[in-house]
Amino acid sequence: MKKFILGVLTLCFVLSNAVAAYAVSIADVGQNYWANKEINYVVENNIMSLSENRFNPEKTMTRAEFVNALLKVLSDENINVNISNKFTDLTASNPDYENILRSQQLGLVYGYPDRTFRPNNCVLRVEAQSVISHITKDMNADTAVLKQFKDSASIPSWAKSIYAKTLNYGIYVNYPDSRELRPMDKLSRAEAAVLLARLKEKLDLVKEQYLGKTRVEHLAVTKKAPNNEVRINNVESVIAEGNVLAIAFEDKFKSEEHQAGDIVTFVANENICTKEGTLVIPQGTKFVARINEIKKQRVFNKNARVYPQLCKIVLPNGKELAFNAKPFSKDYSLKEGPWMTTGKLVLCTLTGGAVGTGAGVGFAFIPNPAEIGTGIAIGLPIGATVGLVTGLVTPGLKYHAKAGEEIYVILLDDASISRVQQAI
Repeated sequence: MKKFILGVLTLCFVLSNAVAAYAVSIADVGQNYWANKEINYVVENNIMSLSENRFNPEKTMTRAEFVNALLKVLSDENINVNISNKFTDLTASNPDYENILRSQQLGLVYGYPDRTFRPNNCVLRVEAQSVISHITKDMNADTAVLKQFKDSASIPSWAKSIYAKTLNYGIYVNYPDSRELRPMDKLSRAEAAVLLARLKEKLDLVKEQYLGKTRVEHLAVTKKAPNNEVRINNVESVIAEGNVLAIAFEDKFKSEEHQAGDIVTFVANENICTKEGTLVIPQGTKFVARINEIKKQRVFNKNARVYPQLCKIVLPNGKELAFNAKPFSKDYSLKEGPWMTTGKLVLCTLTGGAVGTGAGVGFAFIPNPAEIGTGIAIGLPIGATVGLVTGLVTPGLKYHAKAGEEIYVILLDDASISRVQQAI
């Protein structure tokens, strides 16, 4: 019986593997196809995709397709787009719209001088090699290496150093004839798979500014912050929702001199950096806020409350970025703190005590000078009590802040700051 069960399990295992192997097979790429290994690699790693289980290896690669695949190789496909569209032949309805802008932002595949991108144009082999050379680390490659190829004369003069470099790095295609580079041929999907697979395996050769690998660093403004993570790569810093920042009033502020709709400006008095040392927001950045509401002080010692909504930041270089934050308090308001309120009550109590003492002394002294001590003993506590009660039932404090006075604000959405935009 045990042997029977073992046999059944073994058969199931074999069948499951056979089904799995069949499921990942590509209909138009046989095991003996020259780029089988690389095609399977780019498909399994989601760099290039299938259409109805077909790869279409001989089909030419378009500029948009090359951009999409290259972004995935470099882990740049999720980077926020922080530039505007300047291409006359590209609209937001294009499915590759954001990736093309990402490519332009990163400096991967550029457009043409006439402000077009031509996403459906085919990529030439020499153009693909140019992109790979552009994003990989610099080296002085001897162009004599090109002499081994029969068609070296067909390589444009501007591309000779490019080919010399990519040949040295081993990121090139020389199929079907190993002694030919055919630079002016259109790049096929199979050839693109080879280039991209080789590039993926040699990411250590890619310049850091083109890699989208994200690391997590941390702010340390206050331990009470719900979040302190900042996601950083070579393109942008993303301050996660829930982070708390310390910013300062640019000018003095008085609640009684403002109303809902007014604009208030804050500033970063110093560089805002992560604990790990990465600059996130440079010193001098301005934080623009609109006042949503001001609640005036009320009786029974209710302090005034100011409700600002931070809507954007202006970097020192003039770049404006969206920014959604509010004061870090239970109701997102600015108000005088408990120490100021306590100070008011103490002052009222002392003032009342002084008045009560004076009155007690006066009432005692006039009929009998010897009773001054009794007048003080009676007047002081009564006056202090009256002063305290007066402080409790009168209106609370207005909200005042000096220029340079710091407040804490909490991010209500992620804030993305491009490293390019951040540069001064």
